[in-house]
Amino acid sequence: MTELLKKERFTGMLRVIWRMKALAVALCASLLAAFYWGVIASDRYVSEAHVLIQRTDMAASQALDFGSLLAGGDGISRADQMLLRDRLLSVDMLLQLDKDLNLREHYSSHDHDILSRMFFHDASLEFFHKHFLSRVSVEYDEYAGVLVIQAQAYDAEMAQKITNALVHEGERYMNALGHQLAQEQVNFLEKQVKERGEHALNARQRVLSFQNAKGLISPQSAAENLAGVVNKLEEQLTELSARKTALLGYLAPTAPAVVEVDLQIQAVEKQIKTEKARLTSAKGQSLNKTVEEYQRLELEAQFQQDAYKSALVALEKGRVEATRTLKKVLVLQSPSMPEYPMRPRRIYNIATFILGALLLAGLVQLLASIVRDHRD
Repeated sequence: MTELLKKERFTGMLRVIWRMKALAVALCASLLAAFYWGVIASDRYVSEAHVLIQRTDMAASQALDFGSLLAGGDGISRADQMLLRDRLLSVDMLLQLDKDLNLREHYSSHDHDILSRMFFHDASLEFFHKHFLSRVSVEYDEYAGVLVIQAQAYDAEMAQKITNALVHEGERYMNALGHQLAQEQVNFLEKQVKERGEHALNARQRVLSFQNAKGLISPQSAAENLAGVVNKLEEQLTELSARKTALLGYLAPTAPAVVEVDLQIQAVEKQIKTEKARLTSAKGQSLNKTVEEYQRLELEAQFQQDAYKSALVALEKGRVEATRTLKKVLVLQSPSMPEYPMRPRRIYNIATFILGALLLAGLVQLLASIVRDHRD
């Protein structure tokens, strides 16, 4: 009698479960998920490294303070960190790792469960890259200012190799990029120096040609000398005029001495007029016009010379800066050698799946009950 009662109770329970089809499906799915995560899922080891990018062009007077490094100052750039992150997750990085470590073979090996491995060894590059992104992560810690690199593999040694390769390739790439930019800057400065040198040489050649054409080494000095000559002649004229006045005090205007002084005065006045005509003239052929043209050419030559000197200084500074633009990838935590498979998180995945399945089954059952009530 007791056995019959137990059978009836078990049969009734099965009928209730059958009526609650959603719950039955959820329980079956949960059992399968528990079996997969608990038995079938392959172990995956996680290797982790913490790095940051430090520029090597810091001033010598600045002390390397570890706290300021983590705060993101003293040569640390968030843009450089993001650039490195993008490089490490790129297709080019994947191809390099596949060439060095044969990642395609490792991730698609049939020794691992079909749900966690890459389905096909000859899968397309896009699918391979998508699988790579599910196994490798590079996250930027906003608070500490460091990049956290994690790589998953089916054995601990391969996980460490992947992380180590990411760190070294990242440093190589950032240095290569810095050298490329620096070299382009130096090449530009060298071009500017060459052009400025040619302009300065041409300007000096124009000055020399002008000097040869005018027959004057320094028109400014010639003008100053000519002005001095005019001043002396005017002084001489003043003296002669005073002498004539003195002679007229006791001689007639036709006296030989007075006539001689008049002739000297006329000669000096004529000479002054001639010298002033050489110094200034409305026709534009005077010495002051020559001085103006010479000063303009000399000013242009001096400007080109100063520009050439500035370009030389900029080139030398650019060459020095080019040797100091290395971006060192500082490894705060070296790629770890995992001892325990942290992936998959079996208990967490099983619990999460069961909870989600039961919640979904309850929701479906509730909706079915509401539909049945409306039909009644």
